[in-house]
Amino acid sequence: MKKIIPFALLVIVVILALIFPSAETVNIATNKIDTGDTAWLLTSTALVLIMTPGLAFFYGGMVNKKNVLSTMMQSFICMGVITVIWVVFGFSLAFGDSIGGIIGNPATFFMMKGMLGNATWKLAPTVPLVLFAMFQLKFAVITPALITGAFAERIRFNSYLIFICLFIVIIYAPLAHSTWHPDGIMFKLGVLDFAGGTVVHMSAGWAALASALYLKQRNEPVHAPARISYVLLGTGLLWFGWFGFNAGSALGAGPLAATALATTTTASAAAAMSWVFFDILLGKKPSVMNACIGAVVGLVAVTPAAGFVTVSSSLIIGIVAAVVSNLVVMWRSRTSIDDTLDVFPCHGVGGMVGMLLTGVFANTNVNAGNTTGNGLFYGETHLFVTHLIALVSVSVFAFFGSLLLLKITDLISPLRVTAEDEVVGLDMSQHGEEL
Repeated sequence: MKKIIPFALLVIVVILALIFPSAETVNIATNKIDTGDTAWLLTSTALVLIMTPGLAFFYGGMVNKKNVLSTMMQSFICMGVITVIWVVFGFSLAFGDSIGGIIGNPATFFMMKGMLGNATWKLAPTVPLVLFAMFQLKFAVITPALITGAFAERIRFNSYLIFICLFIVIIYAPLAHSTWHPDGIMFKLGVLDFAGGTVVHMSAGWAALASALYLKQRNEPVHAPARISYVLLGTGLLWFGWFGFNAGSALGAGPLAATALATTTTASAAAAMSWVFFDILLGKKPSVMNACIGAVVGLVAVTPAAGFVTVSSSLIIGIVAAVVSNLVVMWRSRTSIDDTLDVFPCHGVGGMVGMLLTGVFANTNVNAGNTTGNGLFYGETHLFVTHLIALVSVSVFAFFGSLLLLKITDLISPLRVTAEDEVVGLDMSQHGEEL
């Protein structure tokens, strides 16, 4: 029976597509699609998608050789599973008509209805609605993929599929709606999250910590990375794709996109150097892999701030985030928490540092859409206090919500592979393939 259910769900999707062809054309006289903005967001959407294969290489190069394919597959499969959910009702949950400022009405854009013609999103009036939906899809795809680094080398593939489906509906969609929908709770409070530091990285980071605690330690927690060259390749793809992630979140081709691209570049560069130089300060050799990790931490930290801070402030964000995450990695390594690839110290902590520093360095001269006010550095406290409250709220929701989803998944299908399968490796035990 369990073997029938996955394919049966796809059959249901086919039936829904036949019943709801979503051929409605929306023509609103006041909507004016801008070809330049549309071209940039088309490009950005492709850039963000390439980040998921980049993450696959980034994570795949760090694990044991017998688990490379399984780790990479956990990222790749998100591009399939999350896309289907998003088209059916996921986009509606995140951006549909608001229900209490917490979640969207799943019927609003069910099966992508109302996407044809010149329909647009409220806050992206110059690009087609279907393009905005596809751009946001890529954020939803990579978020559960980020979590995989925490439970790499010990999770059953079938159980993983169940968990990411629950995560995208129960954790990601409410956070996206409350933060980015104009009727969302955090949006109305004035929380600034330009490209997903809260929605993507904090949610994934706290889910990663919950996963590491729930699945407990691997039988062989220490090993040499399979291929550091994969990590380098993955870092390059992530950095390249991140320009779409951050600069694309301006939702148009203009000065704000250029600023976001600049802050993304400088924060990542500064963080890579900060991680390496801090290691040297501690008497360590300048590690290739740690330089890559530092670059990614900088990208994570600047994500919420990219379109709200100046380029010079982004240097501070990158440097501070790298040092803080480095210290948390060292702390984690002295505990029994087996976060395989340090997802929480890098993505979770990096996202939180970025969120707090957005509250410190945000300046209304950078982005006129920032109506909350300037950051702490410029003498105003409201934004910083708002971000502190949001940080605690999101952390509690993402951590305990993920623990609950892990328990539910475990009851449906055991999460952890057997000791024998772990010894053999997940490539063979879960997929019957070898690198």
